[in-house]
Formats: sequence, structure tokens, C-alpha cells
Amino acid sequence: MSGSRAAIRYAKAVLSLAQDQKAEEAVNNDMKSIVNAIAQSSELNQMLQSPVVRSSEKKAVLSSVFSNVSTNTTNAIDTLISNKRLALLNDVALSYTQLYDQLRGSQVATVTTAVALTDELKAKVLAKVKELTGKEAEVENIIDESILGGFILRVGDIQYNASIANKLDKLKREFTLN
Repeated sequence: MSGSRAAIRYAKAVLSLAQDQKAEEAVNNDMKSIVNAIAQSSELNQMLQSPVVRSSEKKAVLSSVFSNVSTNTTNAIDTLISNKRLALLNDVALSYTQLYDQLRGSQVATVTTAVALTDELKAKVLAKVKELTGKEAEVENIIDESILGGFILRVGDIQYNASIANKLDKLKREFTLN
């Protein structure tokens, strides 16, 4: 869970240090690459979570996998290792990117559609998000064919479901209640 209190504390500390050194964007890029690497490699995730694997072995693996990250990111990983909190690495990275987006006044709008968004629709979504929240946003498109058509828009805590599957489900509930 990216909202764990310890992960948020570590992320805030890393962000504060990165701000002092004017390196918050570089660290944000590192954190995104960490999240992507952990998401794509179940072996890496299992190794990070495993209490059997020694910290020195974990550090060696992370040093080779993330050899091109900034010194702030390396220091954050070393701190997690020394505090025996390396299992939180993914959560810390997720929390950092969320805090960084809040700091910049931007957010991620997740749009789930049955087919890929066109550039024109992406622009309309961005305009609507700006109108609703007053903040800039990046659009992340998730393709889920099970929604049949329409879209599901999620920005922060707000979710708007205009999918065909949702409308069919509402109709089904309406008919079963009568």
C-alpha cells in the first residue's frame, strides 16, 4: 500500500532533501523507474520482500539494477537498508511521486477505456480535469475491454464512471428490484 505511514515519512524526507539540493525532478524520475522495475519484475519484488535474503545481497542487486540513479536515490535506498525497511521501497517510490506531483500542482488523471485514447480525446480529458480541479494533469490511459465502451475517469479521490458495463449493471439492478 503506497499510503503506509512509514513510506510517506521516508518519501517526505527524500523529497525535502532533494529540494534542498534542487534535485527533486531527477529523484522523481528515479522513483518512477523503481516503481516500473518492481512492477515488471516479480522476482525483484519477491527479493525485496523476502526476510531470508541478506541486506548485503539486496543492496548488490539494487546497485546493479539501478546503477544510473542519482546519489539522493542511492542514499534513500541505503537508508531503507540500514533501517531494515527495504520492503517499503516500492511504497516510498509511489509516495514520493505523489508528493512531487502535489508540490508541482499537477496530478495524474487515469482514464480507463475499451480502446486506446486518441490525441483529441486526451486533450478533451485534460481540459475537463483542469476545469473540475483547477490543476494541470497528466493522462494515463488504461485499456480494459471489459468495460465494453465509454470510460472511467479517476483523478485523486474523484471517480466518474461512464462505462457501458456500468450502465448495463445499473439497468440490471433496476429490473431485478421491480
